[in-house]
Amino acid sequence: MHQRNVIMFSKSCEYAIKAMIFVAQKSSEEQRIGVKEIAKGTDAPEHFIAKIMQDLSRRKLIHSIKGPNGGFYMDSHDLKNSIADIVKAIDGDSIYTDCVMGLKACSEKNPCPVHFEYKEIKKNLIKMIEHNTLAEFKEKLESGKFFLKNK
Repeated sequence: MHQRNVIMFSKSCEYAIKAMIFVAQKSSEEQRIGVKEIAKGTDAPEHFIAKIMQDLSRRKLIHSIKGPNGGFYMDSHDLKNSIADIVKAIDGDSIYTDCVMGLKACSEKNPCPVHFEYKEIKKNLIKMIEHNTLAEFKEKLESGKFFLKNK
């Protein structure tokens, strides 16, 4: 049976979050990470990662340098970005506004059957993505207690 998330970011957003955390771990201004390495390190398709990373670079969430010694890297300012910054860049504000069941008319006045239950879950999810920075994820992964890649 195929497992499906109840609260779901788009696949692009999932890849973007993993890629940004991977680059946060591996890069510096002197050490740049290429698309192939990011794709391999996050178990993501290379063509998809290339598109996502270009988009994140255009949105100034990560630095990019072209050429033989090029690649992606983060500076101390980039590491202050939250997971919410990545989510908004890729998926827009849908996490803040959309109904979990995809109903356009769902609201406080016209709630779907799970509106009020999901409201609390959504509040906690938003809090989590807004209060976790790339630097914090990098620190957690360096502790050895957490992992990013499927084993």
